[in-house]
Amino acid sequence: MDDALDLLEVLIATKLLARAERESAKEKLKTLPRVERASAKLATAFQVVFDTTSEQVDTDTGEIAPPKVESLEGMWAAIEQVVPRHELAAAIAALFELTPPLGSDADEAWRAMLVNRFGTVRPFLKLLITVVDFDATPEGEPVLSALLSLPELMGRKKVGPAEIDTGLLTGSWRRLVLSAPHLEPGTVDWKAYTFCVLEQLHRMLRSKQVFARNSSKWGDPRAKLLAGEAWQQARPTVLASLNLPGEAGAHLAARAALDGTYREVAARVPDNAQIVFDDDGRLHFAALEPEPEPASLLDLRAAVNAMLPRVDLPEVLLEVMSWTGADQAFTSVTGGEARLKDLHVTIAGLLVAHGCNVGYTPVMGGADALKYGRLSHVDQTYLRLATYRAANAALIEHQASIPLAQAWGGGLVASVDGMRFVVPVPSVYARPNPKYFGRRGGATWLNMINDQAAGLGGKVVAGTPRDSLYVLDVLYDRDGGRRPEMIVTDTASYSDIVFGLLTLAGFAYAPQLADLPDQKMWRIDRTADYGAFQDAARGRVDLARIERHWEDILRIIGSIHTGAVRAYDVIRMLSRDGRPTPLGDAIAHYGRIAKTLHILRLADEPRYRRQIKVQANLQEGRHALARKIFHGRAGQLYQRYQDGMEDQIGALGLVLNALVLFNTRYMDAAVNQLRADGFDVRDEDVARLSPFVRHHINVLGRYSFQLPDLPGGLRPLRDKHAADDE
Repeated sequence: MDDALDLLEVLIATKLLARAERESAKEKLKTLPRVERASAKLATAFQVVFDTTSEQVDTDTGEIAPPKVESLEGMWAAIEQVVPRHELAAAIAALFELTPPLGSDADEAWRAMLVNRFGTVRPFLKLLITVVDFDATPEGEPVLSALLSLPELMGRKKVGPAEIDTGLLTGSWRRLVLSAPHLEPGTVDWKAYTFCVLEQLHRMLRSKQVFARNSSKWGDPRAKLLAGEAWQQARPTVLASLNLPGEAGAHLAARAALDGTYREVAARVPDNAQIVFDDDGRLHFAALEPEPEPASLLDLRAAVNAMLPRVDLPEVLLEVMSWTGADQAFTSVTGGEARLKDLHVTIAGLLVAHGCNVGYTPVMGGADALKYGRLSHVDQTYLRLATYRAANAALIEHQASIPLAQAWGGGLVASVDGMRFVVPVPSVYARPNPKYFGRRGGATWLNMINDQAAGLGGKVVAGTPRDSLYVLDVLYDRDGGRRPEMIVTDTASYSDIVFGLLTLAGFAYAPQLADLPDQKMWRIDRTADYGAFQDAARGRVDLARIERHWEDILRIIGSIHTGAVRAYDVIRMLSRDGRPTPLGDAIAHYGRIAKTLHILRLADEPRYRRQIKVQANLQEGRHALARKIFHGRAGQLYQRYQDGMEDQIGALGLVLNALVLFNTRYMDAAVNQLRADGFDVRDEDVARLSPFVRHHINVLGRYSFQLPDLPGGLRPLRDKHAADDE
């Protein structure tokens, strides 16, 4: 059922609504020259009317002169000197033909075009209602009732207004359904009404106001929220885990410390060269200057990179498996199959095939472990999302134990960002976005990396939706590693509701705010004077609203924290038509306190801004390395189904972490060797080394699957003066 509703959502969004909008836009472009010419003639004629029939005022003397013409005939004579009457009539006729009627909305043109595509929906409409067991909230009930009544209207010659729900006819739909030119008096256009209902069904399905009873993805998230006895039993554990109080009063009083933070930061503004306020009181940041790279850092980086051993990618994977035992995580889906001989070699081959997007052929060899039949069997039996995640957990744990990784961070700062993939094959799990995918569909790998350069997990989502809808789900669905405390994202992951939910969940949310001057800052005390921030702090947080909804807020975050419901579904549920529900608004008000504290800290602490930028750059470095690894088939994802996408991207994520672990361990050994040799190794330089190097790794062509004996646990390091081609 989930697949059927996914297909319906794609059909409505891309094949109907989006296509009608595109075709309407094309038609507008075709008619634009005629509209421009007709408008220019009409404007010229009316300029003559105003100039000849209005009193003229001398701006120097103030004298008022009578109109230039005194009769209608005189006015027409003046008009026809610039635009002949027949051309003016033709221009008026053209504008009536090519522009929408007075009072219509911007959607009328593409909606009218949509009605002509009724043949697209006729085959499945009755089947949809029969197969899917729909239900609705009170807000969605009118749309569901209208949907269920559509089969009774289809195919009839005449349908009257009393047989439809005219309350659903918003905007231009009212004109198209009730007043279309071809309608007989007392009838409605039931095809237009059908599309009106389907457009609203699409909106209601996405907000879960209409849902499918037996669907996990399109079901009612409210039914999954902890309630009654289940909530009462979970409540003490949730509150203790998240350090939240049962009553909001004292907690919100502590959050009111925002007032003191405003005053402290405002007092330091005169000495703060990093910020400036424009004439409208909007806050601007000076650009962060790049951190200088001293000669000691450049020398250390060059020496460490030169010392890394040159290996093929499969050798990296085999060696990392020997350190971590990650290959033991790959178990048969049957549960009872004996472990195959040289299974780790087959797994390494498959990870290269999928992670590099090159398929079986480049990794096939004479060894039994690399023959086609063996590769195919292990691929279908051992490799799946659960085993990828279990193997990744072993890599994350090993990465955290390396001193060099500990020099980079403590694993408590993480970032979440998306990496885009074109999907050139037909798939309901791909969505269009010309900016990223051109004329094809695509998917996004929303992934998380901590400050030790370990990828903690990720999620594949269709198209390029706002990251903010999925950030919490990615955080709660980690493969392994410590629970991050600070979360860095880009602006696309930001919303006040997400700020509120992340703060309630115990995370310090630190998004990059690209549109900072347009951000509204918030205050609790409307009468307070915050100096330079007085105009910027133009919003007011309503603590009483938060307190009224506190118990429901706790139940929401408790349901997310315990895994009873996806955060994605909750966030969609908390908004309707782009506006928050009363409960969503209360959570947004709570989030605005944290958001304002975040902006004040950005304004007051350049080191905080730099920390966010460094973590974001770390993720960009990981994505750049991922592009180099996933090089086959032009880096495009040839998977039609979400399971296939998740499996292949899971392989890429595991290969990335293995390569980073390999680099980190050998770089750590190189740093230790350089220290022992008396090289100038400074701690501040060590902290700026990057594990996302690949000059020493062969990811192209034929590969070696031979793992040499490593009596000391590692390969010999190369000489720091060795050339790359040695």
